[in-house]
Amino acid sequence: MTVEEQETDTDSPDPADSPLLHFGREVQIERERIGMSRGALGKAAICSYSLVAKVEAGDRVPSRDFAEACDRVFPNSNGRFTRLWPLVLRYAYPPWFRRYVDLERKASKIRMFNPGLLPGLVQTPEYARAVLRTGRPSNLDDLVTARIERQHVLTRREPEPARLALVLNEVVLRNLVGSRETMRAQLLHLRNLAETPAHRVQIIKDKGAGHHGFHSPFGLLSFKEGADVVHVDGFPRGYLLAEPEDVANASDAYDLLTAMAEPPDESAEMIDSISKDCYS
Repeated sequence: MTVEEQETDTDSPDPADSPLLHFGREVQIERERIGMSRGALGKAAICSYSLVAKVEAGDRVPSRDFAEACDRVFPNSNGRFTRLWPLVLRYAYPPWFRRYVDLERKASKIRMFNPGLLPGLVQTPEYARAVLRTGRPSNLDDLVTARIERQHVLTRREPEPARLALVLNEVVLRNLVGSRETMRAQLLHLRNLAETPAHRVQIIKDKGAGHHGFHSPFGLLSFKEGADVVHVDGFPRGYLLAEPEDVANASDAYDLLTAMAEPPDESAEMIDSISKDCYS
């Protein structure tokens, strides 16, 4: 049984526009109340005039930095825009993915495996844009913003950051996504994650023969309290599993993958070597 089947879907007809429009209207009201121009707000939020205009019109999902800038420049906001922001961001995700994002935000440990791409949680904005562009979405900018903002779970202050364990096939590092510059920056970001003591990055070498047999990306979320859950990527959508047997099978599979992979230190050296050989 999937998590979606266990819980009633409280998402009414998709209210995606409503939180965006509400946030945008509040920004415009406060900006005009103090006589601030869109250009001045853009300067305070380190963004363009056009982005401020799109946020106010409900046409763009604001970043966390934008919401925090609003709280800094608008008197007596008392953190209102930062509090509104998670609701706005939530509706940038497809309805089927929102439950996973809510759980990911609460996780204390995240284990992930991907055989073909770097997962969204570790993508740079340029890599994410190149991946998402292939689906030709009409809201590409919002999808990139939403994907990158998920990464806050790895750097937050309260509660303590989630620990990440990541296993990738070697081909993930060699698959050209976007430009060589995009890949070089992406592998540098991955290398920095690999050097962070709380995280583990392991690469499964392509030995030219045989295959480990795991084809689908999947991950496990662990929490300070409560049982683990599994997320399996798929087309046209992923799904969550909470049955103990499913979680146990996924955990066993992940253990096997880590056993097949190179140790973290040697994996970090592989990242450096492939970056130099393929993208320098």
